[in-house]
Amino acid sequence: MLNEFKKFALKGNVIDLAVGVIIGGAFGKIVSSMVNDILMPIVGILLGGISFKDLKYVITPASGDIAESAILYGAFIQSIVDFVIIALSIFLFIKLLSSMKKKEELQPPAPAAPDPEVVLLEEIRDLLKSKK
Repeated sequence: MLNEFKKFALKGNVIDLAVGVIIGGAFGKIVSSMVNDILMPIVGILLGGISFKDLKYVITPASGDIAESAILYGAFIQSIVDFVIIALSIFLFIKLLSSMKKKEELQPPAPAAPDPEVVLLEEIRDLLKSKK
């Protein structure tokens, strides 16, 4: 069982997937930071100085030791913007990869080298022709 797991874990596809997940996680953090720290404050200023982090609908206000219950729709809007940017980036990256792959497919394969025996026979034929 250990050998089977080792064969599975060391396959190229599994390693590629692991690298993709790690890079994707880091990319997600970068996009989230860009949206939360750069993009949404600019959008908030353009919309009249609102902060999306503070947008919420209070269901029951705080009283004493009980915290308020609220629907944080501003955070939800930021998450939607995160998703749209990440999805668009992945779409463009995959489109770029597929166009590069199509270019590789369009190139004709190099002609196969002739068999050494065929080359030798052709040389013999050419020599015989030249003697006549």
